[in-house]
Amino acid sequence: MKKNIEKLHSLKEQAQLGGGKKRIEVQHKKGKLTARERIDLLLDAGTFNEVDMLVKHRSSDFGLGEQKILGDGVVTGYGKINGRQVFLFSQDFTTFGGSLSEAHGEKICKIMDMAMKVGAPVIGLNDSGGARVQEGVVSLGAYADIFLRNTLASGVVPQISAIMGPCAGGAVYSPAITDFTLMVKKTSYMFVTGPKVVKTVTHEDISSEDLGGAMSHATKSGVAHFACASEVHTLECIRRLLSYIPQNNLEDPPFVSTDDPPDRFDEALADIIPDSPNKPYDMRDVIVGVVDRDSFFEVHEEWAQNIIVGFARLGGHSVGIVANQPAFLAGVLDIDSARKGGRFVRFCDAFNIPIVTFEDVPGFLPGTDQEWRGIIVNGAKLLYAFCEATVPKLTVITRKAYGGAYDVMSSKHIRGDLNFAWPSAEIAVMGPKGAVEIIFAKEIKASSEPEKLEEEKIAEFTKKFANPYIAAERGYIDEVIEPGATRQRLINGLEMLETKIDKNPKKKHGNIPL
Repeated sequence: MKKNIEKLHSLKEQAQLGGGKKRIEVQHKKGKLTARERIDLLLDAGTFNEVDMLVKHRSSDFGLGEQKILGDGVVTGYGKINGRQVFLFSQDFTTFGGSLSEAHGEKICKIMDMAMKVGAPVIGLNDSGGARVQEGVVSLGAYADIFLRNTLASGVVPQISAIMGPCAGGAVYSPAITDFTLMVKKTSYMFVTGPKVVKTVTHEDISSEDLGGAMSHATKSGVAHFACASEVHTLECIRRLLSYIPQNNLEDPPFVSTDDPPDRFDEALADIIPDSPNKPYDMRDVIVGVVDRDSFFEVHEEWAQNIIVGFARLGGHSVGIVANQPAFLAGVLDIDSARKGGRFVRFCDAFNIPIVTFEDVPGFLPGTDQEWRGIIVNGAKLLYAFCEATVPKLTVITRKAYGGAYDVMSSKHIRGDLNFAWPSAEIAVMGPKGAVEIIFAKEIKASSEPEKLEEEKIAEFTKKFANPYIAAERGYIDEVIEPGATRQRLINGLEMLETKIDKNPKKKHGNIPL
């Protein structure tokens, strides 16, 4: 038995070296951690349990029969983050460049299957050169096996992808199906076709960083939800992200106690809205003033900045925040912001996270670019997501709520549970000036003093319609509240809605306008 135990120890030591000391040194020189170092930083100390450490690939073509390394380029297992169970895989670039083989794929699938049975999040730390070319179609089949599991797990257990190095070709579609994608600045990239293929086909000369680096995907495509300064920062972000999210779709989000009083009245909120309706302000100041101190965690911060999404806590309870941002494009809704908001709302609804909406929206962005690229169907994604959501939905209108955008932003008409408005709210089909130009066009044109008459009509329209009270009279607004009381009213509302039960008609699934 002693010899058998010694052999086991020897094999484990061999497996933990991955591709060997020299390749580990190369990994470190690139400023990258190894697969196992990443796991050690991500998980609570001493909680990792490895699965399939001794797996080897089964291919003998193109000399692979003489290159069999224990673990086959991916470390898989389970452990805990903040005391809660998670499953994960961490690709090892020191072994076959982290390329995916049949055995490599089987290891990942096993972990995903276990996560679904247990009901716990799946985290993928991606650092791979792609499919293992020597295995041909077998490696492609392994990718498809993973894609299927990503799809079936969607909305059942949270799935998080961290891109810690290259992720190209078919490999990108697994992270794309997962809930959140994090990238590391300067050392990670994602693209379907690399710079060489791009140059051959389109004659564009571009670097990997510009084509698919963290900042490109965080600002241009929206593929990356987070662009992190380092690998350590990326792993810290995953830990924080999970603190707002339940283990699965049958659980409630975790509660985190706070010493921030639930009845805190914030006088400063009354001074945030400018006197001029056309002057911008930062909606983050409103959010931070309302939620539990230091609890706001923004998602997709650098993409589609005219809408803000992220997680926060109110009275210790996790909530999803969706907010128009008047400081960027006046908070108007466009294609990207609708996609961003719709995706986030659907995630919150899938995982029982109440949605709090802060609204200041002048409408949808006009123009040929938006119309030709499909603002109609893309704008409908956000509308569909809010309509479909059955979690508690609370809305606060701070200033403008114009036109169809008023309907879209979790209005009472699409099953908003509690809809509040500040006294500064303007709820109308459009702004006073635009409305007057339509309603009184002939009268103004025929007037001897058209400018004076227009000003008078604008003042008249503003007094009558640019306020929250007509909507409140009809019950479209549940209560007009002082800005400083927003926190208290939202927390009270969440407590009241804690036992809310709502459901959609029985169906296989809806047909969201993709």
